[in-house]
Amino acid sequence: MRIILTALILLALTTTVPALIARADDPASYRNEIIAAESYLNTLTTGKARFTQTTHDGTQLIGTFYLNRPGKLRFEYDDPIKDFVVADGLFLYFYDAELKEQSNIPIGSSLADFILRSDISLSKDVKIKDVKRGGDLLQITLVQKDDPEAGSIMLGFRENPMALKKWRVTDAAGLVTEVELFYLKTDMTLDKNLFIFQDPEQGKKSQLND
Repeated sequence: MRIILTALILLALTTTVPALIARADDPASYRNEIIAAESYLNTLTTGKARFTQTTHDGTQLIGTFYLNRPGKLRFEYDDPIKDFVVADGLFLYFYDAELKEQSNIPIGSSLADFILRSDISLSKDVKIKDVKRGGDLLQITLVQKDDPEAGSIMLGFRENPMALKKWRVTDAAGLVTEVELFYLKTDMTLDKNLFIFQDPEQGKKSQLND
């Protein structure tokens, strides 16, 4: 379902991630919260969570999210959706089950690169547009320094203890896609095969040939 992948991987806007500068009118009191969020993200090496994805038209889908930093992640949707997204450390792959084909982009040319880096810095790598509390979350909104109108991503954190709860991507047209995480577990060993792109059609062909 190409529309699903397009909505989710608004994360994959083809752009470099530029230097972060807080807005002049950002409350100084958020400095400690930003430091805490940065520290938390750098300790988030492996994780698994259930997620709900809500697209701009209200469509909701459910699945499982896997993270293995640096460089690797996977999104799998629950049945009957067979689409998936996987980052293998070099490329971000999108599999469209309806078309039975994949497309890919280098991780470094996507906003996903920000969360997948080995060293995440909120003072060098992105620009903070806004920081606030809302919906019981600390919300940090990031934009491109060179083209702030191209879109934004908001990271939502639970506090005490700090935990990534959601992100919201807004594209240049103002269309919003939100992913909310549930039951996030961290510091685990994940199957390395989760982060290798394997074409389901090739697997079917192999089974037929056996």
